[in-house]
Amino acid sequence: MTIHINKDEDILFKPVKLSDSLNLKNRIVMAPMTRSMADDNLVPTDAMAEYYGRRAQTGLIIAEATIITPLGQGYPNTPGLYSQSQIDGWKKVTDKVHQNGGKIVAQIWHCGRVSHPVYLKGEKPVAPSAVALSGRVPRTDNLQYGMPREITNTEIKDVINQFAQAAANAQKAGFDGIELHAANGYLLDQFLHFETNHRTDEWGGSAENMSRILFEVIDAVKQEIEHVSVRLSPVGYLHIEHDPRDKSVFDYLLPRLNDCSLTYVHTGMYEDIHQEQLGGTVTQYIRNHYKGVVIANGGYDAESGRQALLKGDADLIAIGRPLIANPNYVEKVRNNEPLKAFHTELLNELI
Repeated sequence: MTIHINKDEDILFKPVKLSDSLNLKNRIVMAPMTRSMADDNLVPTDAMAEYYGRRAQTGLIIAEATIITPLGQGYPNTPGLYSQSQIDGWKKVTDKVHQNGGKIVAQIWHCGRVSHPVYLKGEKPVAPSAVALSGRVPRTDNLQYGMPREITNTEIKDVINQFAQAAANAQKAGFDGIELHAANGYLLDQFLHFETNHRTDEWGGSAENMSRILFEVIDAVKQEIEHVSVRLSPVGYLHIEHDPRDKSVFDYLLPRLNDCSLTYVHTGMYEDIHQEQLGGTVTQYIRNHYKGVVIANGGYDAESGRQALLKGDADLIAIGRPLIANPNYVEKVRNNEPLKAFHTELLNELI
C-alpha cells in the first residue's frame, strides 16, 4: 500500500541547518559508494562530475571513499586527494554539484590491511597489528589478501598528517566538508577493534589507546577544514570479526565525540538491524551516546527512513543503491512516483 503524505509536511523534505554556513534543503543524503570510476592516475573524471551533479537534489552528497595516499589504496581506480591533478578533478565535481544547488563532502580513507601489494607497488599493506584478512581481493583475478605489516609509530604520525593534507586538499577542491572513514574495517576502524589491534603501546590495549588515532586525526583535519564528520561501525561485520570487547571502545569513544564539534556522525552499516550486544540498531546505539547530528545508513528506503526520523533515531537518512538507479530519486519520492529497481549491471556505468 502506498502511503501518501503531504509534501509540505513530510519530514524527509524539511531543511536542516548543520552550521551557520551549511544548510541542507532536505534530509536525504547520498551515501558514499565506491564505483572505481577514476582514471588510471586516480583522478576524478568528467563523467563523475556529471554523475554527482545529477544527484544534487539530495540534501547532501557524501562522495565515494577517496584515498589520502598511494599506500592507502585497496581497490582499482578509486580516486585520490593527494595530487594537484586529483584536486583539479574533484573541483569539476564540486563545481557541478554546487551549480545544480547541492552540497557535497569528501569521504577520506586509508584501506590499511584491506589491500594487496598489487596496488602498492609491491609493498605490504599496513595495519595496527600483523593480522591477516582472509578472502579474495575484490575486482581481481583471484588474488588473496595476505599478511599486513604492523604500522610503526612514525608511520602512524605520517598517516595523521596525510589525513590533514587530504582535508586541506578537499578545501581547495571546493568540498563543503570532509567525512573521516573510520568504519567498515579500514585502517582507522582497524584500530578500534580487538581482532585487528593487538598493540600494547599508546595505540592499543585499552579503549583510550585504541581510539587515540581517531581523535588525533580529528584534531588534525579540523585545522584544515570547517566541517568534519566521522563514519563508524561499532559492530565488526565487514573486513573485521566482531569481538565483544569492542563495545567498550565505542562506549568510551562516542561520548567523547560530543566534545569534538563534529558536523555529524554517520552509521557505517550495510543493513542497520537490531544488534543484541548494543540493545538496538547501530544508529540507535550511536544516538544514545552521541548528542549531535546523526546520519542513519544501512538498507533504508524512503518509508523506513521517514520513520527513523520521526522516532528521533537520526536527523538525516543516507540512501545508496536506489540513488544509483534513480538519479532523480528525490523528485520521485517527493511525487510518490515508482522507483527504477537497482540491478548490478548499473555498477558498470555512471548514469
